[in-house]
Amino acid sequence: MPTRILIEGRPGAGKTTALRRLAALLPTHAATGFTTEEIRQSGARVGFALETLAGRREVLAHVDLPGPPRVGKYGVDPGVMERLALPSLRPAATGEATGRLVLIDELGRMELACTAFRHAVDALFVAEVDVVATVHTHRDPFTDALKRRADIEVVQLTPANRDVLPGELAVRLQQPQMRGRPPSHG
Repeated sequence: MPTRILIEGRPGAGKTTALRRLAALLPTHAATGFTTEEIRQSGARVGFALETLAGRREVLAHVDLPGPPRVGKYGVDPGVMERLALPSLRPAATGEATGRLVLIDELGRMELACTAFRHAVDALFVAEVDVVATVHTHRDPFTDALKRRADIEVVQLTPANRDVLPGELAVRLQQPQMRGRPPSHG
């Protein structure tokens, strides 16, 4: 059975950093997917960029983008999800990359504003691939449904485990006999 993990944490808890560290600990080309990061100007957050693990990067959301959709003060460019995020997920979701690992940062409101992305995530969580995704703590029908599934493990990211969790997950994902075991700090 594939490993399916949601790393749950509050904003600023280090979810993106943990996922990037996990990717760095894995063999080259072992994973596909994307991360997001804040765009700051003069110390203020003005948007978010999406970057694939292959290195392609675009602005996903920004205060200067008109939207729709809009999430808070940010206009979101759903085309970024279509151009970058979806291609990094589709091979795994369609079974073309059996045994692969997909890393997603994050299943948040901006990303989930793209219907095609929600469908791709649904497909991933029933495919024969390992998935590690970061998720927000606030309530959302889509992510709440994932969190309730019996085949998905939810791991809380905290200050106490954020430095060791990427290493523990990397070991687990590289050793099939350890799959299914929760991390010691979970």
